[in-house]
Amino acid sequence: MRLYLASTSPARLALLRAAGIEPVVVPSHVDEEAAVAAAEAEHGPLPADAMVQLLARLKAEAVRGDLDGSPIDGFILGGDSAFELDGQIYGKPHEPEVARGRWRAQRGRTGLLHSGHYLIDHRGGVENVSVGRTAVAAVTFADVTDSEIDAYVASGEPLEVAGAFTIDSLGGPFITRVEGDPSTVVGLSLATLRDLFRELGVDWPSLWNRVL
Repeated sequence: MRLYLASTSPARLALLRAAGIEPVVVPSHVDEEAAVAAAEAEHGPLPADAMVQLLARLKAEAVRGDLDGSPIDGFILGGDSAFELDGQIYGKPHEPEVARGRWRAQRGRTGLLHSGHYLIDHRGGVENVSVGRTAVAAVTFADVTDSEIDAYVASGEPLEVAGAFTIDSLGGPFITRVEGDPSTVVGLSLATLRDLFRELGVDWPSLWNRVL
C-alpha cells in the first residue's frame, strides 16, 4: 500500500523514511494564512489543536484525485504543526528577528507543540473514508544564552519550522525535556499515525516499503 504525503516538510519525510515508509510527496499548495483567516472569520479564534487539524485536513483534501494523470491509489496524509506558549500560537517565524524574539521568550520555559494528522483512505482511486487526530507534546527549553540564540538563528534552521526550533538537528541540544511522543515535535506523531491506520483496518508493518 502506498502513502502519499501532502507536505513538502523535509522533517516529516525523513521521519517516515526512518520508520520504514517511502511516501510519494505531493505538495498541497494550501494558502494556510487565508484558510485560518476564513475559519476564524466564521467561527472566531481557533485554538492550536483545532488550527493544526484544520490545516492537516485541507492539505490532504487538496491532493485528492489524480496524480500525473493516474488516480491516487493508497492513503493520503496531511499534517501541520504549531507551537503554543502562554496561550499564544506560533507558526514559522520566517524572519531572523522574529525567531530571535521567540527564543528569548521561550528559553528556560515549557510550551506545547501541537501536530495535526489527517488520513484519507483513497484506495482504488476514490475517497472511501478519512480519520484525523491531533497529538501534543510538552517541550522544555534550556536557558540558552544570547550568543547561542544568535548563532542558532544565523544558521537559518529555525526560520521555517513551527516554534522556531527543531529537536532532530541543530536545535536538539537546546531542548532539555519532551513529555509525549518525541516524533510529534519533529512534525508528526508516528504513534498517532499508527493508531489512525489501525482505525482504517491497516496493519502498520504492511506500510513498510523502504529498506533501512
